[in-house]
Amino acid sequence: MNDQFMTDSQGRQVPVELVKEIDKLRDQTVRRIADEAMKMKEVLGDFKKRIRDDIYAFVGLSAEQYGKSWGGKKGNITLSTFDGKYRLIVAMDDTITFDERLQIARELIGDCIKKWSDGSRNEIRILVQDAFQVDKTGKVSTARVLGLRRLDIHDPDWQKAMTAITESIQISGSKQYLRFYERDEQGAYIQIPLDVAAL
Repeated sequence: MNDQFMTDSQGRQVPVELVKEIDKLRDQTVRRIADEAMKMKEVLGDFKKRIRDDIYAFVGLSAEQYGKSWGGKKGNITLSTFDGKYRLIVAMDDTITFDERLQIARELIGDCIKKWSDGSRNEIRILVQDAFQVDKTGKVSTARVLGLRRLDIHDPDWQKAMTAITESIQISGSKQYLRFYERDEQGAYIQIPLDVAAL
C-alpha cells in the first residue's frame, strides 16, 4: 500500500480516502500477522534442516562404531534420551497410487462376486464397493484397496485380482516427517506439537 492508493483483491488501485477505516485496519492486522508467520516459517525451516543434519550426523557416527557407513535417509529412525524422557522419530511416508491394473482387479473381483451371488457373501460385496469408492478428488482409498488383500479367500480369480492390485502399486513420492515426543508421568509418549492448530 502506498500513501495514495490501496490495491484490492482484483488488482485495482483504490484511492485511500475511499477505503473504510475498518478495511484499512483489517489489512494492517492481517499483513502484520502474515509477516510474523512468514518469519516463523523461515525459523522452522532452518530448525528442521539443522536437526535433520544433526540426526544424520549422529546416525553416521553410530554406524562408524560398527565399521559401516550410513547413507540411508530412506528408512525410519527413532532416537531417545538416556532417561527415556524425550524421543524423536524421523519417518518416511510413501505416497501410493495405482496404475491401470487396479481397474482390471476391480473387474476380476466383480466376476468373483457374480459367481458367488447365490451364496451368502453380501458382506464381501459391500466391502469391495466401499474399497473402490472415490473421494472428492477422484482417488480411491489406498488403505481400503490394500485391505482387500488381507481377506482369506482362495478362489483363483480372487487371487488373480489380488496379484493385479499388488502389481498396480506405484510409489509416486515420499515425504519425510520429524516428530518429537515427551514421556508423561504414566510412561506414555505425547507428541510435542509444532503445528499452530495443535497448540
